[in-house]
Amino acid sequence: MRQGPDPIAIDVGEVLQRSVTSLYSSLVTRPTGRAVRMAIETQLQGAGTLSISLIDFSEVGIIDFSCADEVVAKLLQQYLADDARDAFFVFRGVREPHQPQVEGVLRRQELAAVVEVEPERFTLVGSFSEDEQRVWDHLETEGSLDTDAIERIAVQVQDARALESLLARGLAFRSPQSGRIHALSRLVAHLM
Repeated sequence: MRQGPDPIAIDVGEVLQRSVTSLYSSLVTRPTGRAVRMAIETQLQGAGTLSISLIDFSEVGIIDFSCADEVVAKLLQQYLADDARDAFFVFRGVREPHQPQVEGVLRRQELAAVVEVEPERFTLVGSFSEDEQRVWDHLETEGSLDTDAIERIAVQVQDARALESLLARGLAFRSPQSGRIHALSRLVAHLM
C-alpha cells in the first residue's frame, strides 16, 4: 500500500505556452500568472485527494512579482486553506533571477515553500522560524522519521511545535498509515 501522496510533475514553461499561446517563456503579467495557475489547478483536479506536485520553473526565463504571487503564493494559499484536500508542493528551477520575486511574495504573505536550488539540493524559502529551519534541516538530512526518531528530534517543546508547524504548513508530510514523517524532496525524487 502506498504511504505517500500521488506524485505529479508540472512543467510551468509548457503550461505557459499552452495556456497563453505565447512563444515567450516569461511570466510577467498578473493575467499570465493567473492563466498559468488556473491551468495548474486543472491538472491537479485529476489527482487524488492526497498529492504532491513538482512545479518546475526550469524553462521559465523571467518571473515578475505579480506572477510569483499568482503561481506560487496563491497556489499554496488555496491548498493550505482547503481542508478537504491534502496537496503538497515542491518548486524546482527557481534560479537566481526568480528567487527575489518568489521569496518576496512568500515572505510578504508569511508563507514558505520547499525549493530545489540546485540539482538534489533543497531549501526552505519564504517566512519561517529558526526552529522550523532547524527541524526541517534535520528532516531533510534524514529523509524520513519514524515515531521513535520524531521523539528524539522533538525533545524540546519548541522543536515539537516547529515540527507540527512544518506539517500544518505543507512543508513536510506525515503518512496517515504509519505516522512516519517524510521530507517532501524524497517524495518527488523519482520525478526528477
